[in-house]
Amino acid sequence: MTVRIVRLGSDRSPDEGLRIGTVRRSPRGVRKSAYASKNFYDVWLPTLAPSAGLVKLAQGAKSEREWNRFMKKYRAEMATPETKAALDLLAALSHQTDFSVGCYCPDESRCHRSVLRALLLARGAKVM
Repeated sequence: MTVRIVRLGSDRSPDEGLRIGTVRRSPRGVRKSAYASKNFYDVWLPTLAPSAGLVKLAQGAKSEREWNRFMKKYRAEMATPETKAALDLLAALSHQTDFSVGCYCPDESRCHRSVLRALLLARGAKVM
């Protein structure tokens, strides 16, 4: 049993399980009823998405320093009781079932997914 970190909209792995969207906004131009069939997500969990202001900061980050600033601020957002509880739940579930979490960004290294991966690993999650 594991959690996978994926790009939303990408092809699913056969054993991926439930796909959770950790994004602020739903996909544009896609009917809500088609989110799962178009490989975006089965369940939306915006609690683990960066705030709108941080999304802009991440998208505008040109240097490593700016990217590190985004990561620091995102980690601070993920330190609230609500987000900690969601991360703890996902870490525990990773030992019981297969599922995935994801975002739309093409490059995980420049996406909040990379921070989510680290946060889940720090909580003992089984991450693939």
